[in-house]
Amino acid sequence: MSALKFTGPVLPDGESRDLYVVDGRVTFEAQPGAETAARGWIVPGLVDAHNHLGMEDHGAVGDDEVEGQALADRDAGALLLRDCGSPADTRWVHERDDLPRLVRAGRHIARTRRYIRSYAHEVEPAELSAYVAQEAQAGDGWVKLVGDWISRDAGDLAPSFPQESFAEAIEVAHRHGAKVTAHCFGHEALQGLLDAGIDCIEHGTGLALEQVEQMAAAGVALVPTVMQTDKFPGFAAQGREKFPAYAATMDQLHARRREVLMSAHEAGVPLYVGSDGGGAQRHGHLAGEVLAMAQLGMPAADVLAAASWKAREWLGFDGLVEGAGADFVVYDRDPAQDLTALWEPACVVLRGRVVA
Repeated sequence: MSALKFTGPVLPDGESRDLYVVDGRVTFEAQPGAETAARGWIVPGLVDAHNHLGMEDHGAVGDDEVEGQALADRDAGALLLRDCGSPADTRWVHERDDLPRLVRAGRHIARTRRYIRSYAHEVEPAELSAYVAQEAQAGDGWVKLVGDWISRDAGDLAPSFPQESFAEAIEVAHRHGAKVTAHCFGHEALQGLLDAGIDCIEHGTGLALEQVEQMAAAGVALVPTVMQTDKFPGFAAQGREKFPAYAATMDQLHARRREVLMSAHEAGVPLYVGSDGGGAQRHGHLAGEVLAMAQLGMPAADVLAAASWKAREWLGFDGLVEGAGADFVVYDRDPAQDLTALWEPACVVLRGRVVA
């Protein structure tokens, strides 16, 4: 096959060189006659580590809309999507070479009447482990639990399941070869999940400093979804009249977001970037989440790494090394110095083809 040539600084090391794509793979060996496709800063394909492909406000969407969501993410440079729960069966996306690579967690698993309608399997504690086994077998190595949600009886956030049910469910998932992540806004559910060996926490605004240290020691990841948690004051305002305790909790969690994020970063917790696209957010906005994390104080170079090569490694995908699959984005300016460059990819290469 004819070769394509890309020239410029290749991240993460930033060394300026020629990168070639041959038969869908990266090589740094010179290819005579290669066609120059783009020049600029070359970044391993971005990773949206908290994405809901196939889901919108009302629940599952059809295949045509799934395709549109995936293309919006792809054209924004997100070439690897980590599904964090979707009511749609998106397995067919694996068969489309023009759509981002996808790591599916299957459908959320929540407590009965304790989550957004039409999103999750809603089950009671006795059923939790069976549903976890089902989703572990059907997904791509991840299971998504809803760790907490508002309890109308308590009038506040509360754990979705008893601690022993969470522990059994995590053990079952691991036995089936799947990792487990959990939606957690508040504090109360977190300790039981961490003690049970959970692999990742989504949002995590209720984390205490000692729990951050526990996560760092155990290598438990955090995807903070800053654009989503910035909506907490609105959630509080909506619920203040009927659920004042819940409103106060959401205000407090919003006020602690920076402390939690920077404590996790400074402790060495593996942090990754997730847009929450398909939930309250829309697809194609990963750059907005990168900028939001930086605005809370995380260094720009570290956020970029968390949205690219470090996230790829976490999920088992190569960066830009000899023989790797050619998934990368080219920018006209250095995104490590100016994160706004992520809004304007000059060239997107997926599976060795220029797609945008």
